[in-house]
Amino acid sequence: MSKLVAIYRSSTYSPGRHKNNDAAIMDATTNRLEENGWSVERIGEGDVEAGIIPDADLYLNMCQGSVASTRLLALEERGARMLNRPSAVLGCHRHRLIRTLDGSGLPFPETVLLPTHDVPLFETDLPDGDVWVKRGDVHAQEAADVVRSTRDELGSVIEAFAERGVKQVAVQAHVAGPVLKFYGVGDGSLFHAFREDGRPVDGDTVDIPTLRKLAFAAARAVGLSVFGGDAVVPTRTHPMLVDLNDWPSFAPVREQAAEAIAHLAGAPVLQRSTR
Repeated sequence: MSKLVAIYRSSTYSPGRHKNNDAAIMDATTNRLEENGWSVERIGEGDVEAGIIPDADLYLNMCQGSVASTRLLALEERGARMLNRPSAVLGCHRHRLIRTLDGSGLPFPETVLLPTHDVPLFETDLPDGDVWVKRGDVHAQEAADVVRSTRDELGSVIEAFAERGVKQVAVQAHVAGPVLKFYGVGDGSLFHAFREDGRPVDGDTVDIPTLRKLAFAAARAVGLSVFGGDAVVPTRTHPMLVDLNDWPSFAPVREQAAEAIAHLAGAPVLQRSTR
């Protein structure tokens, strides 16, 4: 019997309702694999941080923190099968993600990384107009981790990040247009796009094949197999990626996503793009 270890995300990275939703997609996926004959052991991100990593034929990895992901790198280097691979998870940390997307040739807003102390605002070539200020390490853990700002307010906004212990921020140009969210599974068996209020996306808002192509290209660039993200649509045929994340909750399509991820567990995982 093949064994998998399911690693549940720390509540630090699953604030509020996300905690239950993140656990629910992992539960649904492991249930399907158990039905297919897999033996399942469930552990938490804190266990990995403490060095408790059982042997397995497959790891379903929802860790997001640096400590756990770094510990898992040794397994990846030894060839362990992982969805997602820890190198890809670390690649989603914003300071790395921005560099990858900037070099990918994909449509992505002008974004500048800045320290939160001794900020060289007058010496930095910043985007024109309003900007979004985002914490520069992991994805948002609270509403204050993503803030829209004018240029005049930028100094005080960055200072507020510093007061919360955030050492680096990403300052990203504001792009006008509808904001869409998407989920995907790397073999192409699932792609779901929706509006911020949860309504499905139609072809009048965005050319869905173009959005799908953008989302999967970004996932390949980072090496993600199970992913989600955000895009802005300044014009229908030219969506622009603004964020990418590893293993989202898939809440609106949980059952379909669990089926797709369980199927992917028996297929090769995505490799990092060599472009």
